[in-house]
Amino acid sequence: MRRLRLPLPRPRSLAGQLFAMQVVLVAAVVAGCVVFAYLTDRTQAEETARRQATATAAAVADSPSVVAAARSADPTAALQPYAESLRRHAGVAFVVIMAPDGTRWTHPEPAQIGRTYLGHIEEARRGRLYSETHLGVLGPSVRTVAPVLDHGRVVALVSAGITIDKISEQVRQQVTALLGTAGAALALGGAGTYVVNARLRRHTHGMNATELSRMHDYHEAALHAVREGLVMLDGRRRIALINDGARELLGLDEGVVGRSAAELGLPAPLTGALLSSEPRVDETHLTAERVLVVNTRPVVGGERRGTVVTLRDRTELQALSGELDSERGFTEALRSQAHEAANRLHTVVSLIELGRVAEAVEFATAELELAQALTDRVVDAVGEPVLAALLLGKAAQANERGVELVLTEDSRIDDGRVPAALPSRDLVTILGNLIDNAVEAAGGTPHARVTVTVAARAGDGELLLRVGDNGPGVRPSDREAVLGRGWSTRGPGRGLGLALVGQAVSRASGTLDLTEAAEGGAQFTVRLPLPVPVPLPREGGPADGGPGDSGAPRTPEAPRPATPEVSA
Repeated sequence: MRRLRLPLPRPRSLAGQLFAMQVVLVAAVVAGCVVFAYLTDRTQAEETARRQATATAAAVADSPSVVAAARSADPTAALQPYAESLRRHAGVAFVVIMAPDGTRWTHPEPAQIGRTYLGHIEEARRGRLYSETHLGVLGPSVRTVAPVLDHGRVVALVSAGITIDKISEQVRQQVTALLGTAGAALALGGAGTYVVNARLRRHTHGMNATELSRMHDYHEAALHAVREGLVMLDGRRRIALINDGARELLGLDEGVVGRSAAELGLPAPLTGALLSSEPRVDETHLTAERVLVVNTRPVVGGERRGTVVTLRDRTELQALSGELDSERGFTEALRSQAHEAANRLHTVVSLIELGRVAEAVEFATAELELAQALTDRVVDAVGEPVLAALLLGKAAQANERGVELVLTEDSRIDDGRVPAALPSRDLVTILGNLIDNAVEAAGGTPHARVTVTVAARAGDGELLLRVGDNGPGVRPSDREAVLGRGWSTRGPGRGLGLALVGQAVSRASGTLDLTEAAEGGAQFTVRLPLPVPVPLPREGGPADGGPGDSGAPRTPEAPRPATPEVSA
């Protein structure tokens, strides 16, 4: 037979545990207060009864009528009515006047008159007041015995007392009132505890302490494990929580928690997105080094409690996207060139078929020279293979869009002058985006033209990249904004090209300037610092080519023939 497994009871929620603990605590406090008050009241009641009995006995002992009655032949006849009247008015249980030997002259029960007093009278017979708790005829009582003095001689004794039952009755009345007050306090404390714990249960969603601790551990692990950036802002737009990924993406330190988002030194558009009260979805923002995709969502629960911000790094993706766009452009240019080459080949074939061989040879030679001229110019002037390939590809793209791309006369970059610290990807990003912007700006204008200068000669100490166009240009009032993040005149989602250029230039510690080109359009100039090469000493002599030189005369470099500007 299968054993039935009963489901284990779910642990009580944290709010329920706190409620039970608080109720027990309140009940224990109230019970302790009741016990303390009962003991205190009983002690105070006994002390009050002792003082009352002492005062009554002393008053009777000082009365002249009692001294006079003690001298008479029948003290009882004079003292019994007096003692009973005083007992009723003084609120004591008994007033007993007796002879010095303890024989009662008065008593609340007349049958006890003439009998011996039950209690200790030795101290009173010596002339001193004496108080005690003793079992008498009326039961246990708190009593005081006082001597009646006549010219210094004890002629009688007076005992006044209050029974324990009467004291207990008074204490019971006080405890009843105390218990009522304690019950009201317990009910009020329980109601307040229930209200507080109901609120706590609502905020903790009924979870117990173990579940909350486990959730906190999961929260910490997830917060530091996720690579995307996560930022939580409170209702006053201060950083309440930030993970490692967000600190890395935003370039912030660990002491950023508690600071306002407006004080982080982030770019204005990104700061505006963080401070916005409206949600943002997949917005692209740029920092000094990164392209970020930002999403924000307010935390609302009856009131605005803050904002949750997620950040994704799109820097590498954007760079790869730019390279993909370039490759697509190259592909389209090659496809177009293949189409044009096929047309020209058909023309040559047709001329040959018509028997006009000389014209066919002339046509083919002219096309070959025109196609080879730009390639020779670029390869001869630009020794850096990555930049040479980029220029050839961009020339083909510009030609397809009806734009003439010209490599200026003073362009020259020696092979190996670009250090390994300057990645080829950054060079492609800078020059490629500048050419793309210039081609797009010049497109559609008569005789569209883009000029490119690439120069890095030995001893210059900098790599110069200059791209100009004859397009409409940039208004002086917009030049500062153009060099900003994400500026574009062609609608949303554009303007990342110049931003990526700015990031690459910043990484290389270079400068980016915008001026007016000679053709009237815009001209962007990038200067990147290059290490100055240190001359190595020649074999057999010092480096300055002095007497220790190899002896072979230096042959001056032949002047390079002037090469005209060649364009696509």
